[in-house]
This record gives sequence, structure tokens and C-alpha cells, in this order.
Amino acid sequence: MGYASSLALLAALLAAPGAQADALPTAKLVRCDAGDCLLIRGERRSAAARITINDHLVPASGRRGWKVRLPLATVRNWASPFARTLAVAAVDASGRVEWQATVRLPIGLLGHDVALASLVVRAR
Repeated sequence: MGYASSLALLAALLAAPGAQADALPTAKLVRCDAGDCLLIRGERRSAAARITINDHLVPASGRRGWKVRLPLATVRNWASPFARTLAVAAVDASGRVEWQATVRLPIGLLGHDVALASLVVRAR
């Protein structure tokens, strides 16, 4: 990589420090008192920032590193059928959105069960 392209890359990284401040949120399926829950974790710039998921304010535990446990029934109510992602945002005290991201859901989480009458497997 030449000097000019290295300099351009460095300038681009320094021009957008806000984009690097927060890690993308993650989601995984866990057990909780309500049965199965979705655990969503992420980072925010300020512990005072509120977390919203699909435009619903949720109680997040933790400081800058936060986490939210949502029962699957709640996730199903807030998301569209067969959704693969949820919208997550951090909102500061004045109501301004600090950042927005999408979190990928575990594969098949919001799919529907299909009752099979029979399954035929043939060897070749």
C-alpha cells in the first residue's frame, strides 16, 4: 500500500470516530424464568443512554456494556413473522438517537413449526 493510500485510510478513520465507539449488538437464546429468552448485549457511549428494541424502550442492565433479556413471546409480538433481525438503538437523555444498529437473530428463531405427517428417506 502506497503512502498516499495509507494517508487516505488514516484520514478516513480519524474523520468518523463515532462509528468506532460502539460494538455491534449480539443476540442469543438463553433460559430464564419466563422459559426461553433472547439475550441482547451491546455497548453504549454513556451509561445514561436508554436502549430501544424495535422502537420499544427496554430496561437494560449494566453500564456502558449493557444487556437485555426479552421473553420470546415479547420478541414475537414486537417482530414481524420470520424476521431475521431486530432494530436496536441507544437514545440519550434529550431523546436524540446516539446510534442505531440491527442485531441478527438466531437462525429460525421466529419461524413456525411444521407438523410432518411422515418423512421418507431413501438410500441410493
